[in-house]
Amino acid sequence: MGFVSTILGFCGFGVGISFGLVIGYYLFIYFQPCDVKDPVIRPLVERDTKSLQQILSEIPLWIKCPDYDRVDWLNKFLEYMWPYLDKAICRTAKDIAAPIIAEQIPKYKIDSVEFETLTLGSLPPTFQGMKVYVTDEKELIMEPSLKWAGNPNVTVAVKAFGLKATVQVVDLQVFAAPRITLKPLVPSFPCFAKILVSLMEKPHVDFGLKLLGADLMSVPGLYRFVQETIKDQVANMYLWPKTLEVQILDPSKAMKKPVGILHVKILRAMKLRKKDLMGGSDPYVKVKLTESKLPSKKTTVKHKNLNPEWDEEFNMVVKDPETQALELSVYDWEQIGKHDKMGMNVIPLKDLTPDESKTMTLDLLKNMDSNDTQNDKDRGQIMVELTYKPFKEDEVPKEFEESDAVQKVPEGTPPGGGVLMITVHEAQDVEGKHHTNPYVRIIFRGEERKTKQVKKNRDPRWEEDFTFVLEEPPVNDRLHLEVLSTSMRIGLLHPKEVLGYIDISLSDVVNNKRINEKYHLIDSKNGRLQVELQWRTAS
Repeated sequence: MGFVSTILGFCGFGVGISFGLVIGYYLFIYFQPCDVKDPVIRPLVERDTKSLQQILSEIPLWIKCPDYDRVDWLNKFLEYMWPYLDKAICRTAKDIAAPIIAEQIPKYKIDSVEFETLTLGSLPPTFQGMKVYVTDEKELIMEPSLKWAGNPNVTVAVKAFGLKATVQVVDLQVFAAPRITLKPLVPSFPCFAKILVSLMEKPHVDFGLKLLGADLMSVPGLYRFVQETIKDQVANMYLWPKTLEVQILDPSKAMKKPVGILHVKILRAMKLRKKDLMGGSDPYVKVKLTESKLPSKKTTVKHKNLNPEWDEEFNMVVKDPETQALELSVYDWEQIGKHDKMGMNVIPLKDLTPDESKTMTLDLLKNMDSNDTQNDKDRGQIMVELTYKPFKEDEVPKEFEESDAVQKVPEGTPPGGGVLMITVHEAQDVEGKHHTNPYVRIIFRGEERKTKQVKKNRDPRWEEDFTFVLEEPPVNDRLHLEVLSTSMRIGLLHPKEVLGYIDISLSDVVNNKRINEKYHLIDSKNGRLQVELQWRTAS
């Protein structure tokens, strides 16, 4: 009888459970409350103080601060790319950590330290907003607001004295406000030479730490101690104005700034070929550096002379001695018509020893094509003396090393002399009455230079450099710059317009070594011109 009761009891329990589930599901579906209302959406200004304090920390910065921009596109990009970034970052971290670990573990008598698991998890960091600063310098400053509540899993196994211990980092949270500066901006990919990273405030760092499976952060007092220690250590290293600097490119090579001066002395030429009908030639020499926009420099003409002597000196500004070369061309002067080329040769600057004079005798060739049989003909020789003087770097002020360095010119520069560097950056709000195709004309000591012309643009950008090698400081000189516009159409009606001009006294440049300012253009309503000036001296 007891057995039968037990069987019936089990059957009744099963039937009761099934019947109850059916009745409950029916009541849940068919007896939904009909008085449910949609939640009331109210503006933030109507919230009470307590409610605002609860939600304020979760509101994105681009809502609270109008100078922060939304970067939803960046968050979407990270969301899709995170699985691939996770693997790439972890692989790079292992490659960087491996040699460091191998170097350190012998000091502590540890057998090995290995990553058993290394993943950043499935949750990418998010940017709550980004602030971008615009300056007159060649730099880009960004201040993103970063929040990362991730689920990484980092497990490190340490083996020593025959024992093994595992340390695991989980549930990482990082809230930070870094300042990222890309400087200087250069015309070579990736278009910036350095990355400077600073923290504008102490970061919030929270994580779980397990040792042999036990949660160390649950030990009383340890959690706050570890958190404050990390904040203080990171702040001591990277809290603004301290920075983490990552070198990407060599600024001097990327920006093609002058790195030295080449002294060229044209001594003489021998056994030149006859070009004139009367059996003589009127030779002169053109001197030019490759990869330079500056015009060629010329010697005087030696009339009716096949073995001329010049003893004339020139100073050439060098920007890249590894790739640049000195090009020497000998021409026969003609009073009427085209000047005939008598021969040429090229001297790579990398073949010169810095600060050492070198006298060279070169055969004149028709061209630099080694397969051209006409180069076998005797065209004469030219003798030159060359000295490459690189700029000094040991006395460069620290504040200029991080941007556009103010360097010293070589000792061979005449006493008190130096190099005046002019960089025409951009113009703003320039407009002509009939056309706006602006370019800048520079006039200094009777010498004229021009930038390229930008078509139909009221805010042109040039970023062009000009250099002048001077025998003495230009303390009493003025630099004249004009913004001009020429018509692109054929015709004589309004061919050229002056959009504005400025005159800059160079005494301030000589005293301060470097000036980078925006000048209001004279005879222009709102036009401005940004010009950077540097004076590099030998003392």
